[in-house]
Amino acid sequence: MNQSDNKPVSFLLADDHSLIRQGIVFLLDDLGFDYEVFHASNLYQLTECMKVNLVTIAIIDAHFPDGNSLAVLPEIIKLSPKTKILIFTGIDENMHALKFLDAGAHGFLSKLNEEGEIRNAILRIIEHGEYVSQATQVLLMGSLHNRSLINPLLSLSARERQIAELYAEGYGNLEISNRLNIKQNTVSTLKKRIFEKLNIENMVELIILIKNHQ
Repeated sequence: MNQSDNKPVSFLLADDHSLIRQGIVFLLDDLGFDYEVFHASNLYQLTECMKVNLVTIAIIDAHFPDGNSLAVLPEIIKLSPKTKILIFTGIDENMHALKFLDAGAHGFLSKLNEEGEIRNAILRIIEHGEYVSQATQVLLMGSLHNRSLINPLLSLSARERQIAELYAEGYGNLEISNRLNIKQNTVSTLKKRIFEKLNIENMVELIILIKNHQ
């Protein structure tokens, strides 16, 4: 990606905190190239903006009040396959970077980074179309030897995977218990273990993982 055609780079800044978006605008001003910017403060605005605007680079938080951006990445990519997506978030990079990259993001950047690294990440996305931090590079190398790092479902046993998929299909504890002919408290115990292994907190995150890795 370059600016040889002298067209401004169009950014979509999607974050529910306006101060974060404004901080990125200040950085873009300092970089000194022509750009235009669109703003979104929730997932609905994010997808609607992508429908009506040509976006070169989307800088997106991981979580919004109306959901997890991981859930809308497939839709964003379908709407605008050429848009480069940088996840810019406060969630743990070691825990979450690979699942966002595996879902189609072109970079993952922690809000805990110094301004210089944030500037570098934006420049890398502009010039090369991707940004991979040193921490994520280590994770990617590790994923070559441990596939569960990039596909967390591989960390589940066959029974845990079976129950996770039933949850994702909308079944409850009692229905799963009857369907698999096991005790209901066993299902609850396995559910807790599944959540711990996948490092998730709710059913929505489980459904997204199942959908992205089937």
